[in-house]
Amino acid sequence: MKNILVTGGAGYIGSVLVRQLLEKGYKVKVLDELFFGGESLISIYNNPRFEFIKGDIRNKVTVQQVLFNVTDVVHLAAIVGDPACSNQPELANEINWKASKYLYDFCNEHTEIEHFIFASTCSNYGKMEGDVFLNEYSKLNPVSLYAELKVKFENYLLSNSIRDTFVPTALRFSTVYGLSPRMRFDLTVNEFIREIAFDKELLIFGEQFWRPYCHVEDLARSCVTILEAETNKVKQNVFGVGDTTENYQKKMIADEILKIVPNANIKYVHKDEDPRDYRVDFSKIKNELGFQITKTVPHGLREIYDLLKNDVISDPYSKNYRNI
Repeated sequence: MKNILVTGGAGYIGSVLVRQLLEKGYKVKVLDELFFGGESLISIYNNPRFEFIKGDIRNKVTVQQVLFNVTDVVHLAAIVGDPACSNQPELANEINWKASKYLYDFCNEHTEIEHFIFASTCSNYGKMEGDVFLNEYSKLNPVSLYAELKVKFENYLLSNSIRDTFVPTALRFSTVYGLSPRMRFDLTVNEFIREIAFDKELLIFGEQFWRPYCHVEDLARSCVTILEAETNKVKQNVFGVGDTTENYQKKMIADEILKIVPNANIKYVHKDEDPRDYRVDFSKIKNELGFQITKTVPHGLREIYDLLKNDVISDPYSKNYRNI
């Protein structure tokens, strides 16, 4: 039986992935420092196939100990997002590069570990030139420390010499949204619908800029897809995760909100420049691995709106729901 280590498994994506892996019958081990608490793990904590280790991936002894009997690694632990990385650049470099590199090298050296899945980002593309769709073969143009560190590690993963039985894969995640046991409201889709659910004025800056979006459940499922794919298709390879039809301008998201709340108070603040503006073609993961999304932005807006209108979360403005 696979025994899968998920670093950052208490986080927004990790807490969803851990549940998916357990539902499939895998053993799951989580390593997490719990910067944002561990409440997301309570309902699975007593599962006999689940193990939790509180620890920091910067601690080499902890990393070596936690990898005992592990067959595969999904590496999600990171300082996530442009604001968080620019707010703590030294910590971001230590975790997103130095500690990640050590973890990767250690896995490469130990023959019992097969898959190493790295959570990268479509932010690596930065800004598209002209009206084009970008893909895995496009030039990368990171415009933030967050993306720079992701590109740096991607390059290391894709070009570094590896043993024959090691299968590293980089996944460029779309901008995430949707319900998770570790909820966040500092994400575009989640934040927009929160404001409207509480009858606030929604100010949208740069309504014309593009981004691809993907539900947290589908992003997590992409990791399962890699774990279960033919190794020759994913070994030392990179895949964007999302769907080509799910590229949205911010105004397009606002238009979907108006279908739910026709009288929503939405105002636009025009910006002519945004370093991140890109549309992505996700044909590769669909054609080569058969991966398809199950939820769309309108679905995500509706589920979060219903959650908030039913007062399931008492204070969605709490700092607990932010990454900073």
